Amino acid sequence: MPDIIENIVSDETLSLVYPRFLDTPKVYRDRINKVCTGFINTFGESENIRIFSAPGRTEIGGNHTDHQHGCVLAAGIDLDILGAAVPNGKKEIRFFSEGYGLETIDLTCLDVQKEEVNTSASLIRGIAARLTQKGFQINGFDVYATSNVLKGSGLSSSAAFEVLIGTIVNGLFCNEQVSAVEIAQIGQYAENVYFGKPSGLMDQMASSVGNIVAIDFLDTEKPVVNKIDFDFGKTGYSLCIIDSGADHADLTDEYTSIPNEMKAVARYFNKEYLRQVEKSILLENIANVRKAVGDRAVLRALHFYDDNHRAVLEAQQLANGDFNGFLQTVRKSGYSSYMYLQNVSVTGSTKNQDVAYALAVCDELLGERGGFRVHGGGFAGTVQAFVPNDMLNEFKTAAEKMIGDGCCHVLSIRPVGGVELTKTNSK
Repeated sequence: MPDIIENIVSDETLSLVYPRFLDTPKVYRDRINKVCTGFINTFGESENIRIFSAPGRTEIGGNHTDHQHGCVLAAGIDLDILGAAVPNGKKEIRFFSEGYGLETIDLTCLDVQKEEVNTSASLIRGIAARLTQKGFQINGFDVYATSNVLKGSGLSSSAAFEVLIGTIVNGLFCNEQVSAVEIAQIGQYAENVYFGKPSGLMDQMASSVGNIVAIDFLDTEKPVVNKIDFDFGKTGYSLCIIDSGADHADLTDEYTSIPNEMKAVARYFNKEYLRQVEKSILLENIANVRKAVGDRAVLRALHFYDDNHRAVLEAQQLANGDFNGFLQTVRKSGYSSYMYLQNVSVTGSTKNQDVAYALAVCDELLGERGGFRVHGGGFAGTVQAFVPNDMLNEFKTAAEKMIGDGCCHVLSIRPVGGVELTKTNSK
């Protein structure tokens, strides 16, 4: 049994998937051992364990542009959900998530279950249902999973979960015929229809495809996805995600106000979403539009147009190796989220402005170097910073002193998305 665990994934594979593997190989080896041991202890000994991984994601460009059929830039990161899986010969999926327990999904019934709404079981059932609809024969399997994707960090652990399930099913039963883009779309379907959350597609796409991806959502059924093979490790910068410490109370109204107000501007022109309205048309009619829908809605619309353009520009800058230009564009995006999108603090809150404060800390510490911006939905959660390596330790120490212990997480961009780690290894 120990030999099975030790030899199940090669060093070569781990170094390809995890950019920092060679720095701390024992950390990654211990996770592999942990998930294998967890599987054996939960489901019984097996010599056929296969290991799958799906990364969290970070949004790099296009803050709140995807729901208006706009463009985004996102990347997979080196935090992931790791799962050990084996077919069980039954018509049920048994999924044990470390820290959460066992979910059992009956594959003889793939309809939406009302009692499963907002649960992980709904996502598993939804993914199995969608792949069955596409003509694949899905049978039962067992999974033991562990995650180091930070909760509430804007790194999208839910998308990583969906991509993990899709990648496992694709590997076990679909002969890997389902593309990374399709796995992302299937995850979104499960989240929308079975889980009950009207999410966009950016999170799943970044997790499934990996590295840095530029996505154009003009046609959400057929998004244009371009993977940018950019070696972030050679830039001399580190990616930091800073937890602002904000209260994660119910912020649904704050989040939904953004697409609702953008769509209100679009409806003024008898359109459904802003991508259908040219910015020049808005500017020609802006005085009347602000009277009809209010100033904040107009400001948020202006943010959409400019950040949509910036997402495209950032992709071009990275593809051309212009990292300094990219950092300048990142800063402009951050300023726009603060000034126009206004998703840095809860409406009416003056005492608690944690995200705005975290941005101010980044501004003070970085000066003219690096870049920083609102990360994800905003209001609560995290700030993203690109920090020069020669000042990384100083930045991390100062940020944690000013914001809170352990708030600054140093990450790397992962070159691959959802993947089977045991595919190239003899089992």
